[in-house]
Amino acid sequence: MTVDTNSLATPGGISDPGLIKLVNKLQDVFTTVGVNNPIDLPQIVVVGSQSSGKSSVLENIVGRDFLPRGSGIVTRRPLVLQLINRPATADSNGVDEKLEGSTDKAANTDEWGEFLHIPGQKFYDFNKIREEINRETEAKVGRNAGISPAPINLRIYSPNVLNLTLVDLPGLTRVPVGDQPRDIERQIRDMILKFIQKSNAIILAVSPANVDLANSDGLKLAREVDPEGQRTIGVLTKVDLMDEGTDVVDILAGRIIPLRLGYVPVVNRGQRDIDNKKPINAALDAEKAFFDNHKAYRNKSSYCGTPYLARKLNLILMMHIKQTLPEIKSRISNSLQKYTQELESLGPSMLGNSANIVLNIITEFTNEWRTVLDGNNTELSSNELSGGARISFVFHELYSNGVKAVDPFDHVKDVDIRTILYNSSGSSPALFVGTTAFELIVKQQIKRLEEPSLKCASLVYDELVRILTQLLSKQLYRRYPGLKEKIHAVVISFFKKAMEPTNKLVKDLVAMEACYVNTGHPDFLNGHRAMAIVNEKHNPSRPVQVDPKTGKPLANTPRAASPTLVASSDGDSNNSGFFGSFFAAKNKKKAAAMEPPPPTLKASGTLSERENIEVEVIKLLISSYFNIVKRTMIDMVPKAIMLNLVSFTKDEMQKELLENMYRQSELDDLLKESDYTIRRRKECQQMVESLGRASEIVSQVQ
Repeated sequence: MTVDTNSLATPGGISDPGLIKLVNKLQDVFTTVGVNNPIDLPQIVVVGSQSSGKSSVLENIVGRDFLPRGSGIVTRRPLVLQLINRPATADSNGVDEKLEGSTDKAANTDEWGEFLHIPGQKFYDFNKIREEINRETEAKVGRNAGISPAPINLRIYSPNVLNLTLVDLPGLTRVPVGDQPRDIERQIRDMILKFIQKSNAIILAVSPANVDLANSDGLKLAREVDPEGQRTIGVLTKVDLMDEGTDVVDILAGRIIPLRLGYVPVVNRGQRDIDNKKPINAALDAEKAFFDNHKAYRNKSSYCGTPYLARKLNLILMMHIKQTLPEIKSRISNSLQKYTQELESLGPSMLGNSANIVLNIITEFTNEWRTVLDGNNTELSSNELSGGARISFVFHELYSNGVKAVDPFDHVKDVDIRTILYNSSGSSPALFVGTTAFELIVKQQIKRLEEPSLKCASLVYDELVRILTQLLSKQLYRRYPGLKEKIHAVVISFFKKAMEPTNKLVKDLVAMEACYVNTGHPDFLNGHRAMAIVNEKHNPSRPVQVDPKTGKPLANTPRAASPTLVASSDGDSNNSGFFGSFFAAKNKKKAAAMEPPPPTLKASGTLSERENIEVEVIKLLISSYFNIVKRTMIDMVPKAIMLNLVSFTKDEMQKELLENMYRQSELDDLLKESDYTIRRRKECQQMVESLGRASEIVSQVQ
């Protein structure tokens, strides 16, 4: 499918050229300040292989010889070619002094070129334009065959051109030649893709007609970024060199590779014509004669040739600019706002009083520190806990659950308790459950709470360091790396200094609990109650039997003990209990010998009923008291950490920073800006300047 191009056959179809001039001004604005253009401007990008005839097409459109020629890669930098129609002036008498010494026979005062990198200098001699392109290219990439993406901006004023903006790119090549880089194909391909993948770029794909269109490098690359052919226009060169009896009518009709913008066939000068200095005017006349007289094209000759191509490109570009202008305005406005905000955040390059600046930064930092810890931050996150909330999580989740998970009986087994009971009673067997054994075991278990309590203090320290890192990641501190490092060092040292009394207080809390076991605590399960619970467990009260006739309770008559049980209990009493295993393996003869006890005497027999009861009573008492201690530690340790670490840093932070940083001799070093800040501020200033000028330009168009 092709566009309706009836209006292109005559110059009357051309719209207001002011839109193209506007885009030219925008291109100049961004090129002049040397920044990457943040706005995707509408432009026509010329792509094709080295031998496709790109240069000849451009020269025919301009009507003058001005592009470098030769073997290999000639175009090694993008050439932004801005064609501006300017009415011819009245004929001047005599030879104009501007043209004296010119080597260009076609030089005249109505046509000249200007380079953006040499503002104000007019080139009437187009041979000198070619020399300047070569000189500027070599200045950037040297004399070898390297390429550069930095564009050369050339503006040509002439009464013989239509307003157009074209970007000429290096021709596609496959095999490196001579001293070309080995990856020259990839370099050129990447550069072309960078230009044509922008949605506002019109792709002018130049293909030789005497080669199968399916093998066209330009079209192949264009299809990668524009698979539907919506913004690609095809140019068929070397139509006059096709085999006799062949033509491009099927291609023009869109039956081979359809493009929405269609194809235009052209005839360029051959190498012999160029060597013989054949004027372009004569070449254009020959082109017109070819299409007028060729049987395949004579009926459509008004839609063939370079003049028609120029008019078509002019109309396509203007229509494209009209469509994209609202978007361009919006992008310029948004980008200007974005870079202005960034520039403000970077701050002015000229500093005021160093002492005042450092004092203000310290004050602002300490205020933010308090705000984050208290949860009064204006930038509260809805996605995750932050600041003081994380410290609360450490206290009430991590530490609380960690202390509750400490089980006193995962380290102390029943056998160990039995041994401690025997050891605590000394040489006489105990009549009652020993207080000494209870206190010994409880104190051992209380000391186990020191590790999680110190771990809690360490976790809170880590959270404070985390908050510090987050505060110092702000733009203000990135601007002054020396100041950022100093604040970080001073605050970390301050934290470490505060950790010493914090850890001591936490240890003291554990030691306080371990040094005095308060069995008079109202929540403590005393010995009588514990004994009653154990007895109830071992000897549950039997239900009272009732006489079914009278309904009165029957008296319990205990049965007499079996004489065999009494006798046996007397004989086997030594086989159970603490020493049961020691004597179990010995016969009575050896037992009568009273051998001395072994060096290490450990319990290994099963617990007797009495021992079972004693152990269970001790365990009940230990659990009761240990739970009281755990509740106390869960309550007191966070208070201790808050007092000596968190609240202390809130109250003393500003004083600490002032004492260590507010020294006149160090202030200038602290306020030395980072290289990134200096470079970024310059970039933002350039961008704001260029976008401001661009905004003024587009605001003129209603």
